[in-house]
Amino acid sequence: MNRFTFQNPTKILFGKGRIADLGDQIPADAKVMILYGGGSAERTGVLGQVRDALAGRTVVEFGGIEPNPRFATALKAVDLVAEKGITFLLAVGGGSVIDATKFVAAAAKFDGDAWDILKSHGSVVTQAMPFGSVLTLPATASEMNSGSVITHAEKGAKLPFMSPYTYPVFSVLDPEVTYTLPKRQIANGVADAFVHVIEQYLTYPTGARVQDGFAETLLRTLIELGPEALEKPEDYDIRANLMWTATLALNGLIGAGVPQDWASHMIGHEITALNDTDHARTLAVVLPSLLNDQRGPKREKLLQYGKNVWNIDEGTDDERIDKTIAATRGFFEDLGIKTRLRDYNVDAAGINHIVTALEEHGMTALGEHRAITPNDARRILEAAL
Repeated sequence: MNRFTFQNPTKILFGKGRIADLGDQIPADAKVMILYGGGSAERTGVLGQVRDALAGRTVVEFGGIEPNPRFATALKAVDLVAEKGITFLLAVGGGSVIDATKFVAAAAKFDGDAWDILKSHGSVVTQAMPFGSVLTLPATASEMNSGSVITHAEKGAKLPFMSPYTYPVFSVLDPEVTYTLPKRQIANGVADAFVHVIEQYLTYPTGARVQDGFAETLLRTLIELGPEALEKPEDYDIRANLMWTATLALNGLIGAGVPQDWASHMIGHEITALNDTDHARTLAVVLPSLLNDQRGPKREKLLQYGKNVWNIDEGTDDERIDKTIAATRGFFEDLGIKTRLRDYNVDAAGINHIVTALEEHGMTALGEHRAITPNDARRILEAAL
């Protein structure tokens, strides 16, 4: 196991009715901005619960944050923060809303061009506004980590950033608010969480037994609960376990002291930047192809993953790896997620665009060994057609 420092300052309020506890988490004299996406938070009553919990407070609302949050939209929120003298931010939504709120929190305190936050992947951030979240979609774990991904449509870029200053102060996780989510969003959330675990686990052995065992448990839980969550939308135990699994998938715990990959994410981001394909669906396209392409460097962990997660332990090593990758692709397909680029209208010209974008954005040495080049990415994408 490698050396590591682990700290996660986010307070989690989990369970039925916890939105009512918001008032105890935000300073009484705070001027609060509520950030949210489309109309679903209003229709489902979540915004109503938030307003009730903050009754009597000074509150400003900012809606319209996109599924892949846009740089321009976030800057409008930054301007409103300054105009209204906002002192606390509250994200009400899924990962996109929370990601946008993190960017607003950082940009509102940044003296310079906010684009530099993304170009530097967050290294220029030295402070941020305090913020919390009310999670409505289990998927990204943005509710308990410091990372964010923002799309700059004019530049054709989707870039991640993270900073120790952009952890939520608290996050409210009430599984009941997920009951009315469309099946597509639930499937996306399961796939997103699954690949988050894979990116931290399926690299090469480092003797990190706790992290490996924890990761394998999360993967098995997602495999079991994903289809059940689609079929039983109002089963509290299923939704509660799914919500907590998605949070644990990327709150820093299983990634402590182990090598991490993230190549599937970086390549997937460029697919989304190209044609706005759902983030989770780009991962379902890239991951099986990447695992097959990188089966040499990942050999030991692929065999471990196959045995401990999929119960695949018969046949030659190559046969077991083939079965393991097929099982992974089959899992995404069973969730209703297509796993080929052609399913998302990406052809050879699209691959050229994606590879060029990787080069332009400095994504030229990806993977746990920093050995996946744009040419390798091209090969992976061509195999995913």
